[in-house]
Order: sequence, then structure tokens, then C-alpha cells
Amino acid sequence: MSRPAVLAAAAIGLAAAVSACTPLSSYSGFQAIEAKPTDMKVGEDSKSTVTEKLGSPSAVSTFDNNAWYYISQTTDRVAFYKPRVIKRDVVAIKFNPSDEKVASIDTYTLKDGKVIAYNSHETPTRGREMTILEQLLGNVGRGGMLPNDDQDAPGNRPQDRR
Repeated sequence: MSRPAVLAAAAIGLAAAVSACTPLSSYSGFQAIEAKPTDMKVGEDSKSTVTEKLGSPSAVSTFDNNAWYYISQTTDRVAFYKPRVIKRDVVAIKFNPSDEKVASIDTYTLKDGKVIAYNSHETPTRGREMTILEQLLGNVGRGGMLPNDDQDAPGNRPQDRR
């Protein structure tokens, strides 16, 4: 092979290796196109005008229909690693129950979130745990491979002759 061909192959290989480590960004949730949730005016906008400008919310509060949430997040993934959330925005718009006008607009970011420590313990199941040897040798001697001599036992069909 000539020297330029080797250099070209090395450059292509290096470019492929470097591009494999380029993070892939993905955007999910609410995407503001014309108006942003923070552009809504307290006391002026109502539920219908917010819906016209922003569309339906990402989530509505379970216990209070007057709290709407517009949620968006950006994640990066590099090669085979787990995706990593690099940006999260939650805009909470609360309405007055009486006149359905915007009462407050709160913006939360990834820094406002809290890490929840999950309990890694598993719920125990009934019964006992078997070792690998017990699992392998558990059916030995139960007669599954021998011919069945008891043809009149309950559960046997007359045509079932082994």
C-alpha cells in the first residue's frame, strides 16, 4: 500500500473512533414554539388563552385541576453509557379556582430537583431458596422417565399409554 492510502485509512479510522464518542442529544417533553410558559401574564391569561398559546400541558395535578405543568428535558448519551439528563425545566402554572385566571407561574430546573434514595431491598417470597445443586438434582428419582405402571390412577386417560 502506498503512503497516502495508509494515511487516508488512518484518518478515516480516527474520524470513526472520534465520532463514536460524540454525545447524542435528545429532547423530550414540551417544546415551546411561539410562546413560552413564562410569557403568560398573572391575572390576565386564563386557562383557554394558555391552552391557545401553549397547547395542552404535559401534566395536570392529580388533586387540583388548577395546577398545570409544562415539562421538558434534554439528555445526552455517549457511546454505550447510560443517558445523562443535562437540562430539565418544569413550569408550574396555577390558576385561581374562581375565575380561572393565572395566579402564579413557578419555574423549576434540574438544580431544584431532589435525589430520592430508593430502597434496594427486595420483598421476600414464601418458600425456601434452593441451591444450584438442589435445582439440578431436584427431579432425580421422581419417576418422570420411567414407564407408568399405574394406569388406573386418577387423572390418567384410557388412551394415554406410555
